[in-house]
Amino acid sequence: MKFFKRSNFFPLKKKYNINHINSLFKERIAFQNIENDFDVNDISSLKFIRNNSILFLEEELNDKRLKNDNIHVITKNINNKNYYKNITVVDNLSDTYNKILNSMYFHEDQLGFQDEFNYINGSYVSKYSKISNSSEIGKNCLISRGVEIGNNSIIKNNVVIKNSIIGNNVIVSDNSSIGTTGFGFDFNIRGSQFLNPQIGIVFIDDNVHIGASCTVDRAKIDYTYIGKNSMIDNMVHIGHNTIIGNNACIAAQTGISGSVIIGDNVTIGGKVGFAGHIKIGDNVVIAARSGVTKNIKDNSTVAGFPAIDINKWKKNLIRQKRYGH
Repeated sequence: MKFFKRSNFFPLKKKYNINHINSLFKERIAFQNIENDFDVNDISSLKFIRNNSILFLEEELNDKRLKNDNIHVITKNINNKNYYKNITVVDNLSDTYNKILNSMYFHEDQLGFQDEFNYINGSYVSKYSKISNSSEIGKNCLISRGVEIGNNSIIKNNVVIKNSIIGNNVIVSDNSSIGTTGFGFDFNIRGSQFLNPQIGIVFIDDNVHIGASCTVDRAKIDYTYIGKNSMIDNMVHIGHNTIIGNNACIAAQTGISGSVIIGDNVTIGGKVGFAGHIKIGDNVVIAARSGVTKNIKDNSTVAGFPAIDINKWKKNLIRQKRYGH
C-alpha cells in the first residue's frame, strides 16, 4: 500500500464523531450498534484499514480487522450484525457514502473546493504542491494542491496534474490529465449531483512514460497505480482503482475500465478495451483491437473479441474464411 495523507489533497470540512455522522443519514438507518463513539479521521478500504475510520462494506465479511474498536462499518443486507463492534446498516449504501463524504471533505466535484496558485514560467502551480527543483514543468500546465513530483521528471505543455504523486524520472506528455475524477455513481440514480466522491489519488512510480492526451483517473478511496518502467502510448485511458504492474507497455487508444489489475511485463496492442474488475496476469501479450472481458492467466497471449488464446483465435479466423462461420 502506498501511503498518502488524504487531507493534503482533500481538506476536511468538519470533524465528526460516529453519532454525529450517523445523524447525516438517519432516515437511511435500519440498525446500528456503537460500542465506541470515536472521532472520524479517515475512510478505510478492505485493502488498507485506517485507525479511527469508516469502512463502507458492500457485502458481509468475517474479517477480524473489522472488529477493531476504532473501525465503524457501514453496510447493507447483512445477517450477522453482532459480529461487528461498531456497525450501521442502511437501506442505500451509495447515498449514505455520498452524504458522509460530501459533508466531511472538500473535493473538486462540489462547490467550495479551494486552492491557491503561483504563476510560474507560464503555468499555474499550487502553493500546496511539492515539486523537485530538478523537474521541469512546461507551459500552460496546472498543478493542483497536494501534488508531489519527484526528481528529474518532465511535465510537458498543457498538462493537468491533480490528486497525484509522481515519482522520479517520469515523463508526462502534452495535453494529458492525471488525477481526474473517476467514473463512480449509482447506476439507478444518474446525474452530476449524485456522483460518488472520489477521494483517492494516482501514484505513478519511477521511470514511467505517459504519452500525449492520456487520462488517468484517481481512485475512489485508495490509489490508481502505474508501476515502474511502464510505457503508456498516446490517447490511453486508465480508469479509477486500476493497478498496472512494472514494465507494462500499452499502445495507443487503449481503454482500461475501473478496478482492473494488470501484472508485470504486460504488452497491450492498440485499441484494446478492458471490462472492469478483471485481473490480467504477468507476462501477458494482448493483440491490438482485442476486447478483454475475463481474467487472463500468466504468460498468455490472447486476441479477438472476446479475447481468447491467440492460437484458437487464428484457427477460428481460418474456419470462418473457409466455411463462413
